[in-house]
Amino acid sequence: MLGVASLAAAALVADAATHGAARASAQEQEQAQPRAAGKGSVGWDTFREPGGLAQLRGSEHTGQFSSFARDGSNDDGFNGTYSCLRQAERGCVIAERAGAGEISSIWFTREPWGDVTGTGNIVVELDGRTVLDAPLIDVVSGRVGAPFEWPLVGNGDDAAGGAVIKVPMPYRESMRVTVQNNPDFYHVDYRSFGDADGVRTFDPSDPARDVLERLRKFGIADPKGVDPAAQPTRRDFAVPPGAAAPVAQLDGPGQINELRLRIPQVVPSPRVIDDGRAFGEGGGSRFDAAVHPRNAGVRIVRRFDPQIADQVAGLSVDGAPAGEWRSGAAAPGGWGVQAIDVPPELTAGKSSIEVANRFTSSSVDVNEFRYDVQSLVDGEWVRTDVLDVGPGHPGEEAAHGYRIDNAVFAREKLVGRYGFGPEEVTASEHVLESARLRITFDGQTTVDAPIGEFFGSGLGEHDVRTMMSSIDPGEDGWYTAWWPMPFDESATVEIVNGGGVPIDGMTAEVSVAPREADENAGYFHATHHRDRTVEGEDWNFLDVDGSGTFYGVTHTMRGLIPPNATATHRNQPLSMPETNAVANQRNYLEGDERFYVNGERSPAWYGTGSEDYYESGWYFRDGTTFSMPLAGNPAHELNGDGCRYDCTGAYRLQVPDAVPFNDGLVAGIEHGPDNDEPGDYSSTAYWYGGRPASQEEVDRIDLSDEGSRDEHGYRAEGEVVNPLDSRFEGTDEQRSAPVAAATGPVGFDVELGEDNQGARLRRIGDQAQAYQQVEVRVDGEPAGTWLQPLGNESHRWLEDGFELPVALTEGKESVRVELIPVRGAPAWTASEYSVVAF
Repeated sequence: MLGVASLAAAALVADAATHGAARASAQEQEQAQPRAAGKGSVGWDTFREPGGLAQLRGSEHTGQFSSFARDGSNDDGFNGTYSCLRQAERGCVIAERAGAGEISSIWFTREPWGDVTGTGNIVVELDGRTVLDAPLIDVVSGRVGAPFEWPLVGNGDDAAGGAVIKVPMPYRESMRVTVQNNPDFYHVDYRSFGDADGVRTFDPSDPARDVLERLRKFGIADPKGVDPAAQPTRRDFAVPPGAAAPVAQLDGPGQINELRLRIPQVVPSPRVIDDGRAFGEGGGSRFDAAVHPRNAGVRIVRRFDPQIADQVAGLSVDGAPAGEWRSGAAAPGGWGVQAIDVPPELTAGKSSIEVANRFTSSSVDVNEFRYDVQSLVDGEWVRTDVLDVGPGHPGEEAAHGYRIDNAVFAREKLVGRYGFGPEEVTASEHVLESARLRITFDGQTTVDAPIGEFFGSGLGEHDVRTMMSSIDPGEDGWYTAWWPMPFDESATVEIVNGGGVPIDGMTAEVSVAPREADENAGYFHATHHRDRTVEGEDWNFLDVDGSGTFYGVTHTMRGLIPPNATATHRNQPLSMPETNAVANQRNYLEGDERFYVNGERSPAWYGTGSEDYYESGWYFRDGTTFSMPLAGNPAHELNGDGCRYDCTGAYRLQVPDAVPFNDGLVAGIEHGPDNDEPGDYSSTAYWYGGRPASQEEVDRIDLSDEGSRDEHGYRAEGEVVNPLDSRFEGTDEQRSAPVAAATGPVGFDVELGEDNQGARLRRIGDQAQAYQQVEVRVDGEPAGTWLQPLGNESHRWLEDGFELPVALTEGKESVRVELIPVRGAPAWTASEYSVVAF
C-alpha cells in the first residue's frame, strides 16, 4: 500500500498540469509574507508554540461539521441519516470549505465499540491536492506512519470507543474530507481565516517527529519546554477552615509557567479501571522509558492484579539485573502496587532506559497493568514516564516499544480498588471540592475553581494526564498545571479553604518568568460552575462578553437517574425502545455540545453526544477510562465513593481547535437527548480573555424593508421573495420573515466604520437547499468564494458569514459588495445582511 507521502506525490504530479504555475507563484508569495495579525499559531506551530496560547486571534473563526440530527431528535448517526453533506465520486463528503483555514480535529465512531473499519478510506483534499487517501482504520491505528501516529491519532481502543485525528492540516484555498462509506457518527472541526497570509498548505511528508515526541510526554513534562529565565518559588503552609492562604505575590510584567500543588492528606480515589497483560513461563516483557538525565536513581512502580499468587519476575535495566518483583499471597478484589529502586549506576546520565521483566515463577502467570517511572532529581522523586499496558493502549504501547513474549492473558477491563477507607475517601473529596485555587492578575480575579477540577478531576484524586495539566495520585505526587499565565503589573496566587476541615502540610510551587507587557495577550481564566441541571436548558460551560479564546473544559457529571427508573422521554437512543424502557443511568451522556460565537444565532459547533465531544464513544465504552493529551475520561464512579448513582469525569482541551471570539461566547452542552435528564453537574472552563469586544456591528440591511434596500443600493437579479416561518438550529423558537432567493448577481453598499482591520459580512438565510455558493467581490475586486454546504429542511434559518479581506477594506469607510452565484448552485438566499468591523 502506498504511504501518505507517496500518495501526495502522485496527486501532485496529476495536478501539476493545471495548477503548477499558479501554485509556484502562490508559494513564492507565501514565503515572502510575514505572518499576518488575526490568527493564532497555524499548523504544527500550534503544538510547537504553546506559550502563545494567550495571544488573542482577531478575526479568526472556528466551526464544526458533524452528523447531528438536523430535525432536533437524537438520531445523530445511528442510521447515518445526516452523516453526508453530499455524495461524490469518492463517497460521502463530510466536510467542505472554500477559502483559507485549517482542519484542526477529526473524530469518528461506529458500531461495534468505535471500530471504523466499515467506514473505508478517508480522503483529505487541500487546495486541490490529495494529501491523505488511506483506510481510516489504518490512519487512526498509526499504520500510515508519521505524522499520523499516536497520540496525534488514536483508534477505538486508544480512546475508549472513539477514533481521532489531531493532525492540524492548514490550507490556503479549499478543503474537502470524504469517506468511502457512510461514517455514522463524526465531527470535523476547522478554523477559518480572512486571508492566506502566513498559511502553508499541510505537507504530509513532514513527519513532525518533534511534535510527536512533545505530545508523548503529556502529563509528564511542560509542553512549552523549560524557560531558563523562570524562577520557581516553593512554600509549605496550612489553611484553616474558612481562611485564605497566600501562595505567591508576584510583580510584573511576567508569566506563570508552571503551578504545582501537593496535598499529603488527600488519598487517591479507590475505584480504578484498567486493562493489562500477562506472560507465562519462559516469557517476559520489555519497554523503553524516559528518565531525567540528571537522575540520581530511578524508581519503577508496577500496578498488577494480586489475585494471582506468588508472582515472581526479574527486573533488568539496559540488560543489567536491577531487582525482582514478588507479589506474595493472593489478594483478590484490589490492586497491587510495587516499586523497585534502580541503582543509580545503571541510570546516571541517561535520558532513556530499556526496562525488561522476565518470568521466574507464579501460581499462574505474571501480570502487568501499568508502569510509572520516577527519577530522583535534586533529592526529589519526579514522574518522568508512564506506560499503561493493555489492549486498550495500543498507541501508548507502540510509542514505548513495548513487547511481550509468551503472552497468556489480555484483560480488556478490570475494575479494582485500593484499600482506602470510606472516611479517608470522603475527607479527600471534601478537600478537593471545597478548597479553591484563586489567582488574580492585574487586579482581576480570573481563576477561582475547586482544586480537583482545576487540575482535571472533580470526582476525587483520579490519575489525570493532559497536555496542559496532570494529577499524579502516587506517593508524594504533584498536581501540576502548565497553562501560560501572563500579567502586566502583578499576580496573586492563593488557596481558599471553603470547607470545614483544616488543610495541613500543603506544598505549592510557582514558576515565573519575566516577559514584556502585551496588549494582545488575554488573561488566563478558569471559570467554575456547579448546579443542578435545568430541564430544557443546556449546561453552561461559559457565557462571557468581550474577546478571547476558549480552550476547553474539565467536566464533572453526576447523573441522577435512579436504577430501574422508567424511561419516558421522547428521544431515546435508537438502540433502546421508545417507551416503557428501563432508563439507562448513563443517558445524560446523550447531550450534544452547542457553541454560539459572537452573538450569532446559529451554533458554530453542534455535536452528537457528550462522550463524543470528549472524543470517545458508546458511553466511553460503557465506563472504560482513558487518557489522551487533548481528551480523556479519567473517572467513572458507580453507586459509591461519593457518587450516588453514576458519575463521569471527563476533559477536552481544544488546543488545535480553540474557539476564538470577538464579541462574546456561549458554550454549553445538553444533559440527555432532549435536555431532560437530571444531574448534578460542575465544570471548569479554560480560556483567555478579559479584553473588550474587538468587533462592532457597523451596518445592517433588512431585505423586508424597501427603505433599507434603497439606502444600501440593493440590487438582485432573478429574485423571488417568499415568507419563511421556521427555527434556527439548537432552538424551538420560531422566526417569521420574508426570504429573498436570487439566481443572478446581488449587489449592495455597506458601511465599514473608521479604521477597520477587516470586516465580516453576515447573512441570515434559508438553508433548505444545501451548497449555496457565490463568488464575492469588493469594489469590483475578487474576495473569494462564499460556500455554504450545510442544509436543513427542519430548522431552516441559518446565520453564517464571510470574511472581507483587510486588503480590500483597509482605509475605506464603505464598499460595494457583489455576490455572483456559482453556476449549478441553488438560489442564494437572505433575509438580512449585517456587517461587523474588526
